[in-house]
Amino acid sequence: MWKEENKQLIKQFEFRDFSETFAFMTRVAFLAEQHKHHPEWTNVYNKLEIRLSTHDAGNMVTEKDRKLAAAIDAIQ
Repeated sequence: MWKEENKQLIKQFEFRDFSETFAFMTRVAFLAEQHKHHPEWTNVYNKLEIRLSTHDAGNMVTEKDRKLAAAIDAIQ
């Protein structure tokens, strides 16, 4: 579940291993390009944290972030 914190949408993911994590990140990268909106993320082995905010809107959560979050959830 995405949580809104510090003007960002944040979600943690955990996968079986690094390869599975990286494959998911690759799918998210293609989604981000389609949405013309790019996440901030951190990856350590099988754990991934994605943070979304709209820089053009003063680093606030906007509909753009919510749409990308929904798209990410749809491919998980």
